[in-house]
Amino acid sequence: MSTFQSNINNRSNTQLLFLGLLLSMLVGIIGGLLTDTIVLFALPAVFLLAYITIVDFRKVFYLLLVMLPLSTEVELPGGFATDLPSEPLMLLLTGVFLVYGLYHGRRLNVAFLKHPLTVLLLLHIGWIAVTTLQSEQFIFSFKFLLAKIWYVVTFYFLAGYLLKIEKNIRTFFWCVFSSLLFTVLIILVRHAVVGFSFEEVNFVLKPFYRNHVSYASLLVLFFPYLWYAPTWHKRYSFTWWLLVACIVLFLVATYFTYTRAAYASLVIAAVVYFIIRLRLMKVAICGALIIGVLGIAHVTTNNKYLDFAPDYNKTITHKKFDNLLEATGKGEDISTMERVYRWVAGFFMVKEHPYFGFGPGNFYSFYKPYTVTSFTTYVSDNPEQSGVHSYFLMTAIEQGIIGLLIFIALCCATLLLGEKLYHQTKDQSKRHLILMATLSIVIIDSILLINDMVETDKVGSFFFMAMAILVRIDLKSNQEI
Repeated sequence: MSTFQSNINNRSNTQLLFLGLLLSMLVGIIGGLLTDTIVLFALPAVFLLAYITIVDFRKVFYLLLVMLPLSTEVELPGGFATDLPSEPLMLLLTGVFLVYGLYHGRRLNVAFLKHPLTVLLLLHIGWIAVTTLQSEQFIFSFKFLLAKIWYVVTFYFLAGYLLKIEKNIRTFFWCVFSSLLFTVLIILVRHAVVGFSFEEVNFVLKPFYRNHVSYASLLVLFFPYLWYAPTWHKRYSFTWWLLVACIVLFLVATYFTYTRAAYASLVIAAVVYFIIRLRLMKVAICGALIIGVLGIAHVTTNNKYLDFAPDYNKTITHKKFDNLLEATGKGEDISTMERVYRWVAGFFMVKEHPYFGFGPGNFYSFYKPYTVTSFTTYVSDNPEQSGVHSYFLMTAIEQGIIGLLIFIALCCATLLLGEKLYHQTKDQSKRHLILMATLSIVIIDSILLINDMVETDKVGSFFFMAMAILVRIDLKSNQEI
């Protein structure tokens, strides 16, 4: 009887879907032609998305994962920008998950909300809210806060709910991998046509990636997942060979991004792998923090930072990668020295507003008066309105020293959790999952030293999902003990 009733319900749902699609197509086509509004032609897709969201929003989450490498940045009026179609899907999933939480709260794992990493993340969001209220430009900061919320809800809380077991994480991998591989193949072919020119690298990435740093960052942060994915399959099987070949392909693609931060992050991840194996994460973190503090103290004492001022006439854009590497060593690379120009301004900004900062999203609006002319380069007019090129410094500028300390604590706690889980877990497959997530976080943290990309869908999404995966594994391990 229940099977018969189920068949009736399935048939009814299919008929409802068919009629809804037919009606939306008619309204979209007729309305679009009569009003000359192209947007109405997308009505069937909107209806289908709404239907799938109501029936099973997990499919929309996996659709979002597929879209992450394919999404493109679109400028909006008023100086705002969005990523299409990923950001609207995030907003949709945030609303759906919040409603789901209200109606089915008992199904959600309360332990996930109480986990120390979750508490630190909520403290991070809470401090952003506090600094938003103190912001020099409230509207920009409030938009930043909203975007942060739907990133965290979608890629941490929803991902933590859905990526519960290895099967779900494998689905996550294949969703991202399939579309990322698609973009890699297209970009490599387009790049080959122009002889893998360093000068043309940003052009061949369109429309998928804003620039070569965004592309390279996604390649390297996803590399730990790709590195361990072959272990899911029988050695020398077709899928195993495909994944092994793609490891080589992704390394080649990474090389042709000509992104020094990406190269360095892979090396750092390899070193951290041995740090984890040797249980040296606490020592490594303390050492890194001490070196950072001593370095800052050294360059700020007696205005010693002025010794690093570039020669304006020699600090130029280089059209060949080997020339760029040579110029980097001499302090004559324009991208590196422009970073220094903004870092110097950033330190003066932190000194001006050390507690609450200038407000989230407000660096560009206020940094010019704090710059030092000795560090000016040919691109210091900053027509792209880009940031300070260091997420840690950006956090201190916009959220104050307290905000920086909270974010550093979040990053350190994540790495320490990864090391703890690795040695606590005896199952080899689960260890691979832990290394996937932890080394991805290491790579992202490395990139954030000289870039500010947590608020981008190509990087921030994986930052929060890796954290969610580690928390899920930790909770499951505690249940098994």
